[in-house]
Amino acid sequence: MTALATLALFATALLLGGMVFFAAVVAPLVFRILPAEPGGRFIRALFPRYYIFVLGCAAAAAVALLPLSRVDAGIMAVVAALAVWLRQVLMPRINAASDRVKAGDEAAKPGFDRGHRLSVIANLLQMTAAAVVLAGFVL
Repeated sequence: MTALATLALFATALLLGGMVFFAAVVAPLVFRILPAEPGGRFIRALFPRYYIFVLGCAAAAAVALLPLSRVDAGIMAVVAALAVWLRQVLMPRINAASDRVKAGDEAAKPGFDRGHRLSVIANLLQMTAAAVVLAGFVL
């Protein structure tokens, strides 16, 4: 295996592992152990860093994969771009809607729910994309 293939494999595996760990362990544990208000503040502070992690791993994989598989590089580039959109656009909208709901604006609840649902779907798509690229190393 070449150095680029090793880097791509490592970055993709780290990406998928980190995303699954966050979704399956960190987020549920925070809300199980901490009360809602401090748990929410903790998760809100963690998400920007989470998306930087996703962006970094996906971008590293995309660059390493470019000479090896343009399709896989493109998939990882889309994962990276989606992380930027989630962090810079959707997350602030979700946070603003959440703040309005906490302030008593029940009309903001559907917007929060839609944004949260969209972020969950986007994260599942990113994980699926990383899993597909990772499976390509085995096949």
